[in-house]
Amino acid sequence: MKKIKLNLTHKSIALAFLILGSISCKDNSKKDAVSEENATEIGKEASSTKNFGGLALYTVRDDMGTNAKATLQAVADAGYKNIEAAGYADGKFYNMSPTDFKSLLDELDLTPVSTHQATVTLDNADAMMADVKAAGFEYFVIPIPPMGMFEYNQEKQEMGMKGSAEDLAKILDTLGEKATAVGLKLLYHNHDFEFKKNDSGEVIIDYLLENCNPDNVNFQMDLYWVTKADANPIAYFEKYPGRFKIWHVKDMDEQGRFAPVGTGKIDFKSILAKKDLSGMKYYMVEQDKTFDGMKPLEVIKTSHQGLKDIGFK
Repeated sequence: MKKIKLNLTHKSIALAFLILGSISCKDNSKKDAVSEENATEIGKEASSTKNFGGLALYTVRDDMGTNAKATLQAVADAGYKNIEAAGYADGKFYNMSPTDFKSLLDELDLTPVSTHQATVTLDNADAMMADVKAAGFEYFVIPIPPMGMFEYNQEKQEMGMKGSAEDLAKILDTLGEKATAVGLKLLYHNHDFEFKKNDSGEVIIDYLLENCNPDNVNFQMDLYWVTKADANPIAYFEKYPGRFKIWHVKDMDEQGRFAPVGTGKIDFKSILAKKDLSGMKYYMVEQDKTFDGMKPLEVIKTSHQGLKDIGFK
C-alpha cells in the first residue's frame, strides 16, 4: 500500500470552519428527601420524553464560545435531546476536559452522540479518539478531507479537495480501523463537491462508498449539501443502503441559503420516509449561517418545531 503523507495546515482548517439550574433544598426528614429525589427522577423522565432530536453545536458556535453552559441549557430548553460537538482543540471540548464536558451534558440531560474532528491526522488520531471516547461520544466524524486535503477558493467561494479519492479512502480506512478498535464509529461528512466529478472524472462520494470498508467507515449525509449538488438523497439510500448513519437536517431557502428546518424547499417528509433504508440512527439540525437578523438561538427553536411538523421523532 502506498504510504500517504499529507500536511495539516492551520489555514485549511480555518477556512473550513469559515465556510463551514439546579435547585437544592435542605430537608429535615429522610422521608422528604426521598420524595424530592423521586420527584427529580420523574422530572428527568418527563424531560427525556418531551425532548427529542439532535443539534449540531456548530450552529451555535459563537454562543458556545461565550458561555457554553448557558448555551447548552438553551439547547435543552429548545427541546433537543442529543448534541454533536464541533469545538475540540488542545485535548478539550469547548475549553473543558472531556470528562468535564461529559459531566456538564449529564447535568443538563443532553446526550453526546457525535463530534466533528477536523484536525485529525494519522499521527494524532489515537490521542484524539481517547478524548472523544472519554467525553462519551459514539461517532467520530470527519467533517472535511483531513490532513491538508481540503481547499477553499475564496474568489469563487467554492470548496474542493487536493489529492485523489483513493488517497482519501485510504486515510478514512486507516482512521476507521483505529476508531473501531477503541469502540467508536467513524463517519465522513459531505459537502457538495464530493457529489461532482473531479479532474480525474471521479465522483468522490461514490468512490468512498464503494471502496471504504463498511465495517469501519460510514457516512453522515448533509441533506442541504446533497441538494446543493443537485443530487438525490433517496437515490443514494437506494444504491448504498444502510451507509448513512447520521443526517444533517438543514433547509434551503429560495435563494439557496441555509434556512431553519421546515421553512425552505427541501422535501424532508419524502426523505424521512426512507430513514430505515438509509441506515439513519440519529439526525442533527444544523444551520451554518443565519440571515434576516435571526440569531442562532432563535432559529434552533424554529427548526425544532419544524422537526415536529415534518414528523421527526
